[in-house]
Amino acid sequence: MAATIIDGKQVAADMRAELKTEVTRLAADGIVPGLGVILVGEDPASQSYVSAKEKACEEAGIYSDDNRLPADTTQEQLVALVEQMNNDPKIHGILVQLPLPKHIDESAVIGTIRPEKDVDGFTPGNVGRLVIGEACFLPCTPHGVVQLLARSGVEISGSHVVVVGRSNIVGKPIANMLLQKKENANATVTICHTGTKDMASFTRQADILIVAAGWPNTVTPDMVKEGVAVIDVGVNRVEDASRKRGYRLVGDVDFEGLKEKASVITPVPGGVGPMTITMLMVNTVESAKRHAGVA
Repeated sequence: MAATIIDGKQVAADMRAELKTEVTRLAADGIVPGLGVILVGEDPASQSYVSAKEKACEEAGIYSDDNRLPADTTQEQLVALVEQMNNDPKIHGILVQLPLPKHIDESAVIGTIRPEKDVDGFTPGNVGRLVIGEACFLPCTPHGVVQLLARSGVEISGSHVVVVGRSNIVGKPIANMLLQKKENANATVTICHTGTKDMASFTRQADILIVAAGWPNTVTPDMVKEGVAVIDVGVNRVEDASRKRGYRLVGDVDFEGLKEKASVITPVPGGVGPMTITMLMVNTVESAKRHAGVA
């Protein structure tokens, strides 16, 4: 069988159109969602992400307060800026772009963000609420994964989901999200990682396979069953002399091999990636609505 390719760009575009309508409705009531962004240093990937976020906010009608700070910014200066945003009524969501320079304690900075403005879903309070199933801001990439599955017609409830990778950004939160007794969840979840023995024995059981391992070809065709739904979260550079840049982007699975066995599969690029910023904006708009007390 040949898999249906999940078009993350189209799903993201559809959601952003819905979001723009929502923002227009809020603006008529004098409510303008605001996102505060802090970028420390000049990491190219982070700069690219922040620039894409700025463009997306502008298109959706979301106010964006962008702060690009030098790499030698002190932890005290950074925390002071976060506190300033905590107290700014125009800012409904705060994003501190990671990674931070090594001299700054990321946990201390993230912990400074008020949970009601933590639209990345990284503060201990929101993580705790996620685990016990209470309302909270969901981490953007895992939230995007769930939307891709749901909007592609993949049945999550009752399915066996195997997650490869246990990061705090993707693996752990997506596992916790999908095992909740809720809509677009209620799955049986297995997590595989670098300490897993005979990982293929688990991945072959997957109805839904979510791979966020950070390494190309982590999952090959012999490791999955026919009809599996595959979500590839990985983004890796591999050398390719035929490309002008000298490299190409690939995911964590053998895409060409798996698309012959899977029912649906996400490409890299163009799969999960476009969803991350979209869900960041969704969370920001939701925060603005909660702050204003509107549905």
